[in-house]
Amino acid sequence: MSEVDLPPVRGQLLTSETLAPFTWFRVGGPADVLFLPADADDLAQFLAGLPSSAPVLPIGVGSNLIVRDGGVEGVVIRLAGRAFAQIEPLGEARIRAGAGALDSMLAKGAAKAGIAGLEFYVGVPGTIGGALTMNAGCYGRETKDVLIEASVLTRAGERVTIPASEFAFTYRHNALPPDLIFLDATFQGIADAPDAIGARMAEITAKREASQPIREKTGGSTFKNPYDANGEKLSAWKLVDQAGMRGARRGGAQVSEKHANFLINTGEASAADIEGLGEDVRAAVKAKNGVELQWEIKRVGRN
Repeated sequence: MSEVDLPPVRGQLLTSETLAPFTWFRVGGPADVLFLPADADDLAQFLAGLPSSAPVLPIGVGSNLIVRDGGVEGVVIRLAGRAFAQIEPLGEARIRAGAGALDSMLAKGAAKAGIAGLEFYVGVPGTIGGALTMNAGCYGRETKDVLIEASVLTRAGERVTIPASEFAFTYRHNALPPDLIFLDATFQGIADAPDAIGARMAEITAKREASQPIREKTGGSTFKNPYDANGEKLSAWKLVDQAGMRGARRGGAQVSEKHANFLINTGEASAADIEGLGEDVRAAVKAKNGVELQWEIKRVGRN
């Protein structure tokens, strides 16, 4: 992509920028173009002026993402900075959060405002944009349970508000067009004492730290929990364990010893190591139990 094709911006436009530092795995090749918009208006004007043929990929903090070693074609848009991370209580136990805000910061902001029901977000890695994309959740609660509406930009730069009913959320999925870019979302909770909310959040945090390798270079849960023939949900980590893959390695990548549904970069892994290890795990589980695990981590870019 030529720089001549790119509209003028107030934010930063970086060419051939390595994306590894922008992902939790710390792997991945360069984006043809990386755009760090100054604010929503800057992003809208950029999209409106960008040729419609140019591929666009929005990312947050790269918590649930493998960027392949060959890099990403087109424009990667990273929503970072204060303009995309505002958290604002609205009254009536409602709260709005920018798409670039960390899920954990939404939970903390809601707790401070005496809004209960969003405690689970303290245990979800990533940003609000990712939570909306994947119907993120944990410990029995999901985004679909608390979302009222979200504000988005279309590929043409038009701002639209979408009610929760149009998301048609299912497990780790929404039914919206894939080229929308989330700007912010409004959530509904219930009133409660901040101290009581904080205590529940502390319990979630302790449980997560005890069971997950959150101090490692990881991408969160690797595979979706599958369903058996009777429609009962199975635990992906148990299937990985039963297939003997806990601790398995490929290059610098390893299946976590602490939680078998997490892959980690032990230090020098390539994206190919991590994705390849994930495929090794999928093959082992299929051979052992006949179950086809589906990736929860998004994999993008050229091999």
